[in-house]
Amino acid sequence: MKSNRLLTENITASRNMQAVEKGTEDSIMAQSSASTPPQNRLLEIGWEVCNQLGGIYTVLRSKAPEMVAEWGDRYALVGPYNASQAAIEFEEEYHGDELDQAAVILRESGIDVKVGRWQVSGKPRAVLIDLEGVRDQVAAQNERILEKLDVDIPADDDLVMDVVAFSIAAEQFVLAMEGILKGTVLSHYHEWMAAVSLSLMKADGWEGKAVFTTHATLIGRYMAMNEENFYSRLSEFDSDAEAAKYGILAQHLLEKAAAQSCNVFTTVSGITGQECRHLLGRAPDEYVPNGLNVKRYLALHELQQLHAENRSQLHDFTMGYFFPSYSFDLEQTLYFFTSGRFEFANKGMDLTLEALSALNDRLIASNSRKTVIFLLITKAPVRSLAVHSLEYATMFREFKVIAREVTEEIRKNLIRKLAAGGALDLNEMVPEYWKLRIRRAQHAWTRDWLPPIVTHDVIDSDGDPVLNKLRDLEMFNNAHDKVKIVYHPDFVRSTNPLFNMDYEELIRGCHLGVFPSAYEPWGYTPLETLAMGIPAISSDLAGFGAYAAEYRRLHQRAGLYVVNRNGRTKEEAVVQLTEMMFQFCQQERRQRIAQRNRAENFAQHFDWEQLIHHYREAHAMALSPEG
Repeated sequence: MKSNRLLTENITASRNMQAVEKGTEDSIMAQSSASTPPQNRLLEIGWEVCNQLGGIYTVLRSKAPEMVAEWGDRYALVGPYNASQAAIEFEEEYHGDELDQAAVILRESGIDVKVGRWQVSGKPRAVLIDLEGVRDQVAAQNERILEKLDVDIPADDDLVMDVVAFSIAAEQFVLAMEGILKGTVLSHYHEWMAAVSLSLMKADGWEGKAVFTTHATLIGRYMAMNEENFYSRLSEFDSDAEAAKYGILAQHLLEKAAAQSCNVFTTVSGITGQECRHLLGRAPDEYVPNGLNVKRYLALHELQQLHAENRSQLHDFTMGYFFPSYSFDLEQTLYFFTSGRFEFANKGMDLTLEALSALNDRLIASNSRKTVIFLLITKAPVRSLAVHSLEYATMFREFKVIAREVTEEIRKNLIRKLAAGGALDLNEMVPEYWKLRIRRAQHAWTRDWLPPIVTHDVIDSDGDPVLNKLRDLEMFNNAHDKVKIVYHPDFVRSTNPLFNMDYEELIRGCHLGVFPSAYEPWGYTPLETLAMGIPAISSDLAGFGAYAAEYRRLHQRAGLYVVNRNGRTKEEAVVQLTEMMFQFCQQERRQRIAQRNRAENFAQHFDWEQLIHHYREAHAMALSPEG
């Protein structure tokens, strides 16, 4: 690895080097900056730049228009190069400016760097670094991490090895930019996977300006899954010992080092701030709550129409899934859903299922006319869609074909009969072919077993926590049950043969989203749900739920219900969640329509236009003389 001194000399010698255009070594003259006043640049460094893996991708992508509006092309994102993702989301583009010149310096040292634009709203500049050029330096970097940060990197963890490789290239790129630029380079690191270079540079005496954001403490996520009343007991835990217990000590220590090293430390919510103070040893300097590009979801005057159209699609699914066994009134049917990463307790799936069982009892006892279809959508290990799911969905499509063709035959014959005059017998207007096809379809349609609770062939059915909880609660989709369960252990796409709709369309057809998380540093899903005009339930252990409840009065009237889980028992939370869902079931249609409109309006308070000032304040704090 080149030392910082050699790298600086290389930067100085290369200032007027020509940039590379479209990935070739065809050169163009570097822009002269002799008469240009110093200008600061902002680099946001993250593992999920042009690389969709989780929620941080959504953060970086959705706020890009606001960052570009403020910084223009002085803003760029830096991440590792992923060829398959970059082919879809990234387009190379070269200007001969400092970004290109820094890329040339890295290419000289054997690191392939691509400069271009992320093809999302705002089209921000992006720098993607191919990690193959630094693989041979990883062993030396591991020794440096041990010496400087006292962190022993596990050699058998491929992800951590990639993180170490990225730290080599990210450090060289930041130092190259500083050597070229007249102004200040402000580096904003997202999550521990992007911030190893920050800790190393600070350990070497680097005086650059840096912000670090942890979106969720790594050890907090593990502990929340295994420790009851996690937040009320935070001060009891030795975070290093806990990390060692879960086999993530190196990752935890790297995150802790980044929190200690940065000029300004931020996180997304007050609830995560508690974790940071106790588990990382530093309280955040600023909170940067996650916004959303709400305009992307707004339907305005089409909101109710979209709900009706997509609800009709869900009715089709319901008829194909439930009606071969028994039927119920679709006009009195409500669709509730939850979705997210398969973290059974953290996402509140356990709490939700227990509350749904209690809701079922309440609806039966009150002789309610309502039926609730609950869709539990996540990603669990499966072999394929279950045969029964496909079979009856296919049969239902056959009914639709028959209905369309028979209707057309009747229409043509009816016109002739009406014109000719005389008595009408609609039975005579249906050809014998279609009568036979109808009888065959109806004979194959009926079944003498209950609608299944899961749509797929789950690999570990006996060990699946959702299925085990449903068995414990005896929720088997009986005919008399008012709450029916559809566990769909795969994400919903437009190619899905059961729903024939994409995820966003499915949400718009539902009536309520249920997300009472036990651990959720922020939680985009309820916000996305509200932005599409669908009321949602969150919790005060979710960053979004706690933030909204604290800063927005009348949130429940607007369609955001918040379960109080902080400092309360699970049983108390089940009772509260059950009551929320039961009261929702009592609403009349006109009340639900009014609440959908209020939900969509409420979501606009969380647009990035409203929340981006938190990032501005963090950046201003870092750039200040005291930062």
